[in-house]
Formats: sequence, structure tokens, C-alpha cells
Amino acid sequence: MPSLYKISKITAYFLLSLLIVAYVAFIYFSQPKSDDDILKSFNNSLVNPVLTHDSFNGFKFRKIEVQSDSLKPTIVFIHGTIGSLADFKTYLSDSTLQSKANMIAYDRVGYNFKSKDTVQESIAFENKMLQYILKNKNFSNTIVVGYSFGGPIALSLKQPVKKVVLLAPALYSDYEVTPWMLSFYKSKLTRWLVPFVWKQASKEKISHPKDLLNFEDDWQNTPNSVVSIHGKPDWIVPYANSLQLKKVFPKDKMSLITIDDVGHELVWTEFTLIKQQILNLLD
Repeated sequence: MPSLYKISKITAYFLLSLLIVAYVAFIYFSQPKSDDDILKSFNNSLVNPVLTHDSFNGFKFRKIEVQSDSLKPTIVFIHGTIGSLADFKTYLSDSTLQSKANMIAYDRVGYNFKSKDTVQESIAFENKMLQYILKNKNFSNTIVVGYSFGGPIALSLKQPVKKVVLLAPALYSDYEVTPWMLSFYKSKLTRWLVPFVWKQASKEKISHPKDLLNFEDDWQNTPNSVVSIHGKPDWIVPYANSLQLKKVFPKDKMSLITIDDVGHELVWTEFTLIKQQILNLLD
């Protein structure tokens, strides 16, 4: 019969192996997807996407466009922290959305595949980059969709657009939540364990509350009408962000769609609802 020592040793090795496997999986699934992996999502698409690499202010970034008719409206998707253009592949490859609009998604600086550029920790920078991406588009016929940290980027636009759609937007410094995982990045003893892209996300998350102070008192002065879709149980970006925005926004310029049983993952789990809201704006 095995001794208690042997059982404890085997158990320890087993748990250590599980931790190593989980860590390796975490790194693998955290990495931005390659161009080939992105394009595989469109194997059954009616419209072939165009994936390009561009640069803005000396920073390289990746962009994907699904374009069928230059006269149609344009939808641009902005990802959060952490994220990439791949967050919106279900939307970009949807045949109904493709038939109604041209679509764009891009990797923000710091989240590009195999890039070592660092996040800029600046909504003002992100605003200018978004304007650069839309420079040849008709702003008045463009819907801007911002998820999580993409929300304040979308809302910061001063150019009139067709509509701004916010998905669980992180808009107010008072409602910023500090995830426990940030402690791994903050400590020099454990920072080396954090994958590069998560280091970028951590830097951005830490600086976000201070940066929001430059914008949050001016959200209601945007020239654009807004739809905000937010889950009540969202603990990563609290629902209070959308409630506060509704308090200060002119009533005729904002609608709030509340989901009672979904958290911050709504961009994936609530695809049907979000898609329908976008289609409503296109019709």
C-alpha cells in the first residue's frame, strides 16, 4: 500500500502538470491569431475579405475589410482590452450583414499578431487612428461599434456618423474594476509569467481610469446618437457605465438595451441580438 508521502508526491506532480498545461494553453489562446487563421473563418463566406497591414504614426497594425459595394453603409468594429479584430469574425462573416454593409475591423496598437509595439494608453491616440482608418469613408454613412475599451474610442469621435453602438462600454473612471490578475503584472516577481499581449492589456487597464478623466465629462456633447447594449451582471465593466451615460445624455440621442443574464462576454454570446440591432440601424 503506497505511503502517504508517495501519494502526496504523486498528487503534487499531478497538480503541477495541470498548472503547466493550463499556463501553456492560456498563452496559446491569448495570442492574436495569424493571418491564415483569421482568413479560415471566411472559408464559407459569400464575400472574400481583404486583410492588409498598414501603419499609423509609425505603428504597424492589421486590418480586415469585407466590402461588396462602396455605396453601402460601413460598419467599423473596435475591440477592447484584451482583444483583436478576430473578436468580430462572426459578424464579419455573416451573410446578412455582408449583404447590407461593408465592414472593417482592426487590431489596435499593442494587440497585433507578432508585433512588439506597445499600447499607447491614450484614447486621443485611438481616436486619431480610427479617423485614419476611416479617412476615405463616408462618415455620415458609417456605424461605429465599440466593445468594452473600444466604447470610449467610438464615443470620442467628433465627426457626425450614422450611429455609435456601444457594447459593454468602459466610460467612467469611478466604475473601473481592477481584476485580480493585474497583480501578476504589477509584481516584478511574477511579471515574467505574463504573456506579452496580456502585459499590453495590463498597462492599458492600469492607465485607463486616469485617461478617462480627460473625456468622461464631455461624452454627452458628441454629435452622434448612441445605442448602448450592456449586461446587468457584468463585473468586468459594470452596467453602471451605461446607466451613467444615459443620465447625462439627451433622451432623444441615446437608447439603452439591458440584458439581465449576461456578463462581459456579450459580444460573443449575444450575437443574434447585437446583429439585429445593427440591422435595425441599417434599414
